[in-house]
Amino acid sequence: MSDVILEVSGLSKNFDGIQALADFSCAVRRGEILGLIGPNGAGKTTLFNVVTGFISPEKGKVVLRGGDVTALPPYKLANRGIARTFQDLRLIRQLSVSDNVLLSFRDQSGERLGNVFFRWKRSREHEAENRQVAIRLLEETGLAEKAYDPAENLSYGQQKLLSLVCCLAAGAELLLLDEPVAGIAPEMREKILGIIRELPIKGKSVILIEHDLDAVMQTCDRVVFMDAGATISEGTPQEVRNDPKVIKAYID
Repeated sequence: MSDVILEVSGLSKNFDGIQALADFSCAVRRGEILGLIGPNGAGKTTLFNVVTGFISPEKGKVVLRGGDVTALPPYKLANRGIARTFQDLRLIRQLSVSDNVLLSFRDQSGERLGNVFFRWKRSREHEAENRQVAIRLLEETGLAEKAYDPAENLSYGQQKLLSLVCCLAAGAELLLLDEPVAGIAPEMREKILGIIRELPIKGKSVILIEHDLDAVMQTCDRVVFMDAGATISEGTPQEVRNDPKVIKAYID
């Protein structure tokens, strides 16, 4: 069995004549943390949107575990084991922290009308099991004491951590994290990076977009530097950091 969990090849996407992805290709191996870096407008979030089915490419292919998933909508990709965070977080802020996590579980029996009427006991048992898992995840990430607080009462860093917990609740094998430590306090930054570094041990693969180069260097196994929708440099964190093209882009 191939150790590649995700492969994108020849992806191209234009927005009103602006090239967001230009024949972009990369692969992610099982248990790998891949970092995507580059200036604003480089195409990083567009790549996430294509991989997760929110937009369609003009050209190219997205392959997950050997199967072509290019044309699948977001909910089907989520059911196949892809979860992501967003820069704008997309939490339901009026709901409690635990309820946000509970909404992230896949294939909940209560979502099917027949179960509500004819298998209601099993639906309640399933919900109770999910609630136990949700509380365990919140305990492991230090959010348990906030479990019944509205999500809007959390600090910005805690909300970013909650977004990551929601991805974990989805049971995804591949996590796409869009700037998970941008704009947060140092203590929360280290907590989130520590959780991310442990994900491969739990059988997860990660693609990480981050402008914090130190965070990328500390966390990622491999890095791709993007600009104008194309790969400019790829390699180990140290190789990419020392690449003259990357140095010039960040200095200029």
